[in-house]
Amino acid sequence: MSYMSCALRAAAPRCLLAPWRNPRPFSSVTGPTAKKSVPYQKTLKEEGSGTGEPSRPPPPSAEVVVIGGGSLGCQTTYHLAKQGVTSVVLLERDRLTSGTTWHTAGLLWQLRPSDVEVELLAHTRDVVSRELPAETGLHAGWVENGGLFIASNKQRLDEYKRLMSLGKVYGVESYVLTPSQTKDLYPLMNIDDLYGTLYVPKDGTMDPAGTCSTLARAATARGATIIENCPVTGIQVRADDFGVKRVYAVETAHGTIQTPCVVNCAGVWARALGRLAGVHVPLVGMHHAYVVTERIEGIQNMPNVRDHDASVYLRLQGDALSVGGYESNPIFWEEVSEKFAFGLFDLDWDVFMQHIEGAINRVPVLEKTGIKSTVCGPESFTADHKPLMGEAPEVRGFFLGCGFNSAGMMLGGGCGRELAHWIIHGRPEKDMYGYDIRQRFHHSLTDNNHWIRERSHESYAKNYSVVFPHDEPLAGRNVRKDPLHEELLRQGCVFQERHGWERPGWFSPRGAAPVLDYDYYGAYGRERHRDYTYNQLLGDEYTFDFPPHHDIIRNECLTCRNALALFDMSYFGKFYLVGPEATKAANWLFTADVSKAPGSTVYTCMLNKRGGVESDLTVSRINPGDPASPLAPTFEGDGYYLAIGGAVAQHNWSHITAVLQDMKLQCKLLDCSEELGMMSIQGPLSRVVLQEVLDTDLSNEAFPFSTHKLVTAAGCTVRAMRLSFVGEMGWELHVPKADCVKVYRAVMQAGARHGITNAGYRAIDSLSIEKGYRHWHADLRPDDTPLEAGLAFTCKLKSSIPFLGREAVEAQKAKGIFHRLVCFTTEEKVPMFGLEAVWRDGKVVGHIRRADFGFAIDKTIAYGYIRDPAGGPVSLDFVKSGSYQLERMGVTYPARAHTKSPFDPDNKRVKGFY
Repeated sequence: MSYMSCALRAAAPRCLLAPWRNPRPFSSVTGPTAKKSVPYQKTLKEEGSGTGEPSRPPPPSAEVVVIGGGSLGCQTTYHLAKQGVTSVVLLERDRLTSGTTWHTAGLLWQLRPSDVEVELLAHTRDVVSRELPAETGLHAGWVENGGLFIASNKQRLDEYKRLMSLGKVYGVESYVLTPSQTKDLYPLMNIDDLYGTLYVPKDGTMDPAGTCSTLARAATARGATIIENCPVTGIQVRADDFGVKRVYAVETAHGTIQTPCVVNCAGVWARALGRLAGVHVPLVGMHHAYVVTERIEGIQNMPNVRDHDASVYLRLQGDALSVGGYESNPIFWEEVSEKFAFGLFDLDWDVFMQHIEGAINRVPVLEKTGIKSTVCGPESFTADHKPLMGEAPEVRGFFLGCGFNSAGMMLGGGCGRELAHWIIHGRPEKDMYGYDIRQRFHHSLTDNNHWIRERSHESYAKNYSVVFPHDEPLAGRNVRKDPLHEELLRQGCVFQERHGWERPGWFSPRGAAPVLDYDYYGAYGRERHRDYTYNQLLGDEYTFDFPPHHDIIRNECLTCRNALALFDMSYFGKFYLVGPEATKAANWLFTADVSKAPGSTVYTCMLNKRGGVESDLTVSRINPGDPASPLAPTFEGDGYYLAIGGAVAQHNWSHITAVLQDMKLQCKLLDCSEELGMMSIQGPLSRVVLQEVLDTDLSNEAFPFSTHKLVTAAGCTVRAMRLSFVGEMGWELHVPKADCVKVYRAVMQAGARHGITNAGYRAIDSLSIEKGYRHWHADLRPDDTPLEAGLAFTCKLKSSIPFLGREAVEAQKAKGIFHRLVCFTTEEKVPMFGLEAVWRDGKVVGHIRRADFGFAIDKTIAYGYIRDPAGGPVSLDFVKSGSYQLERMGVTYPARAHTKSPFDPDNKRVKGFY
């Protein structure tokens, strides 16, 4: 028997001197070790595993084929069957759970810093604790022993308080405990270094074998077919008459199944399965480990523990503990073995010892406790530590349900239900943007192994880090840089990363702060960067108070309000929709009437068929242009220029492309995002300055708001649009990339004597919320409608023109709005960032989606959706009649509700009236 103290002493010379600096292989190509036990009463491994004979013959056809019999495969199959798809086949190459699910820790924590994830976790808990036992009469492996989050500093406890406030919105019981209260709850815990804890009594654990076997039984009872020992050998893909690739069949070692839909739930093996269909699956395999102790007296019935600052978890295992965590130097599994089933790796103690030290510090009795077994198996991890879900952009009918970052059990129920709904109805019920493979990564990144490895490593290493509002990744940077990048870098630009792009965040007076090559936080024998200015600036903002750069953002905002500012928005998506049926497509895609004369620009939304907002964007009618210029392509028929926020450009491209494919329209969508730069000059002095640079009359009469034209700036042809996303008079200049620096310098030179400043997206965030402009995927999501979000004016409901989602919007208008976006301000100057609970007349009625500080009105501004606890419609009278408070980290602040923007509610400034 080995003891934790012995293991710690044996590794001490290396462990205590930062083991992540030891020279060690970067990755592992070894296969599984000898068979080992895992700490569950049973697994689904049986005699006859790998016999080569399927458990039943594959059928000739199916509506859906799910590949992979782990948590996600079983949950998706169960929910498909439950939602009425009986012709669903689950294929497992070995036995159910034999890949990564069988050895998972099975923890379920109900609170996360995401409203959608709280809802997904709640459904998983409901499935395993209530639904499955009720359907099958079997225990599904759920043990409710509670969860305890450990805080060793103020920032960590502040994060937990934020979770507690969000939990109140969803009825998740939780308590912030003092160190002494924590000791009463968990007598074996060391509390000497505790700041406090968060206790969630109804957290718990799942047994993977019990859960998956019960899911399988419930799914087959509803008509699903589950076939084990049936490896997939190929995916047949065929192009339709319009050249669109679609799934046609699944080939197995025992026959071919014709199907229009495949679901890739293959975990670590999902990347290889994707290659069979020509689909990129951006994930990596890593070793992930825990150890199981011998019996510990007094540990029975204790809650599971997450000590984030020590990067360690303690899972109750009957009268013992499982101890694991996330290290800074994980081992990559490079050559994923196809034959790996119910296998484990040898544990690398050099890597794992950092968790032992943290565990002994937290529960000192572990120092004298034996280690019964080690569990080191493969897990799949992704570039942003979020699962990969939804229909792949390369092949229609090929869905992903993989890359769950060791959270496949806890997220499985919620994600399985959403994936089933996605397959059946074309989109999920909830806002799954953060998981959608079509949206999160630019297509140039999904097969970029260098980028995937760097970002996946950082996401793994920072899994237990505090989620601060203004943090940025250090890995996978400088992939996409716009034409002004070097120019702005020299002027102190602190960049943010969005969709691979480097975009301006704010401007530091300390000078250049370049993003350096990723140093893996000193892991794998690499030397950490020293005097890394960019990293230091990020670290300065690791707070839930107003950040130290608050006044710098303030100056950028007020200069825009009082004089003018230049915003580099070149990362925007810039698409052309052109062709003989472009107007037919535009009428159907866009909620507003965009079929106006060339020279017009219209702010509009795009919806899904349930009326949810898939995008907000500007659409400009254009004439055919010069084939040599990216400012307008040549085309026959009609043409539209689409400008879309760069972080959601891929989402818009995927949505529009899918609609065009489904409607079989004769038009094309062209991407010129990389060929054009975009700078926005905003403020009361913007006309004075730009009149010196542009060769056109900028008066209200000659160049009214919401119009555009081709003009000359500094001898270069540019497209000027009179628009604003900050609530001031201003123009956007869309410029060929070769001319961007020249035009930028001309504007800055002309603006110098008028006090022009560079400004970044941190300023845009503040200015736009102050004016009441929406941010898609913050206060505007696919599960919100235009009526709920206050954007009814974008819908052409007074016309007879049909558009996607119109029927749903009209039905909601007739029925009433039961979920409405409301603007709040607080008199007390307190920072808010979203997820704060909204109280109305003493009852929780919603939570904040987006918040910032408005410098012109000198108040905190927050937007959130509210509902009537009595179930009635949320009318404007309902909004006005309540007394409101916003709860931030357990403390409530009086708030005022607004039915109009608190800044310039009459929209005079954008029209040039000051």
